[in-house]
Amino acid sequence: MSRARAVLASALWCAAAAVAPATAAQRLPPEVQAALQRARVPATAISVVVQDAGNGRPTLLWRPHEALNPASLAKLMTTAAALEMLGPAWRWRTPVWLSGPLRDGVLEGSLVIKGSGDPTLVLERVWLLLRRVQALGVREIRGDIVLDGSAFDVPDGDAGEFDGESLRPYNVRPASLLLNFRSVIYTFVPDADAGVARVLVEPPLAGTVIDRSAPLAAGPCGDWRATLKASFEPGRTRFAGAYPRACGELAWPVADPQPATYDARLIEALWRGMGGQLQGSVRAGAAPADRPPTFELPSPPLAEVVRDINKFSNNMMAQQLFLTLALQEAPGRAATPEAARETLTRWVVARTGEPGRPPGAAGGPAAPADAADALLIDNGSGLSRHTRLSAQRLARLLQQAYDGPVMSELMSSLPVSGLDGTLRRSRATLGRAHLKTGSLRDVAGIAGYVLSNSGRRHVLVAIINHPQAAAAQPALDALVQWTLQDTPLR
Repeated sequence: MSRARAVLASALWCAAAAVAPATAAQRLPPEVQAALQRARVPATAISVVVQDAGNGRPTLLWRPHEALNPASLAKLMTTAAALEMLGPAWRWRTPVWLSGPLRDGVLEGSLVIKGSGDPTLVLERVWLLLRRVQALGVREIRGDIVLDGSAFDVPDGDAGEFDGESLRPYNVRPASLLLNFRSVIYTFVPDADAGVARVLVEPPLAGTVIDRSAPLAAGPCGDWRATLKASFEPGRTRFAGAYPRACGELAWPVADPQPATYDARLIEALWRGMGGQLQGSVRAGAAPADRPPTFELPSPPLAEVVRDINKFSNNMMAQQLFLTLALQEAPGRAATPEAARETLTRWVVARTGEPGRPPGAAGGPAAPADAADALLIDNGSGLSRHTRLSAQRLARLLQQAYDGPVMSELMSSLPVSGLDGTLRRSRATLGRAHLKTGSLRDVAGIAGYVLSNSGRRHVLVAIINHPQAAAAQPALDALVQWTLQDTPLR
């Protein structure tokens, strides 16, 4: 959609919304109010918009312009923008250079890999990249393996800054070359005969020593991670406790405590494990600027990546995509968080109106960040205490996406009620809603599309900001049920 068409569509939507309150319900359904009361959440802590996706006419508006923290509902902005700006078939491409002559299986130079922001470079795909190098005839590298991560310029920071959980994979910071989410999965397999739990490690990392077993303990499974008394130190992982036999086989994903060197340690371990020889080291460096790459490793299509982001609310992938928007807008410059915020904010405003101005408002300066219908984008994933978005603005965005060319890709990326992703435990009617979920401490929300009993599809957005938000999930389920039943409020 061109900017002119987007602005026109936004203006038309705002004009319709300006007169909508006369016909839209201005109070919450009784079943939603009752569920909120049971959760001890006041009605003033929730914002709701329900509207007919076919004609954009609102049927329920409750505090629609309040600027709230949307948590992971922010991913809808990032993924909708990416699908429209880049296209569903777009792919990241990771270029690789054989920098030097190749004679009898020996590369007389270095292997160079440059990151482009691809969030799908998990263990299997890194193996495929190195297998391609071997298929070209390389058995030994006389130089180094050089890793170029210059495409993103992300300031150093504490991985645990958000919630103090620096070893949680969702807190891994973005990078243009981000291998296997810079995480390790420890799988504990009880061996009753030996009296220990075997520790399986994936992936192996060069220079890292790991305890390969832990004693088995009697009793219930309970807080098995605390029972293990794990210590994740740079280059050394220990399990000083025991593993409850009753747990059976369980896995523990952990962000590596040395993220800056993770990619190098993974590449070295994989290359040597595949039988490759390396005379030099794996190090950071610059890719050749004077010649094209020997080959490129393409990612899966963007539509598949967006599906993983929204179905499972993957924060790392969302932040990689967020920075990629800035990189693609200005390919010659390193993408920064500031540039990504400007790119995404500009796109959202073009489709939903200026921040701080509710539908129908015109003229005057934009309102501050805490004003009605304000917009503040932080990191593109919603893993933030600072992001602000109104239910009305998000509903406008979903309405425009519904009327746009990438509607099917966006809708199919959303969790389906009771079936998959973050909605698999939803108590709403099975399969009738495609909704992104959002949750943080003090935040809960849903946003997407609901198919009603009459066969009409509705846009639904609901955001709760309150210390008891986690207990209010039944209220969100009740709102979905009310929407699909086409029950008018009288």
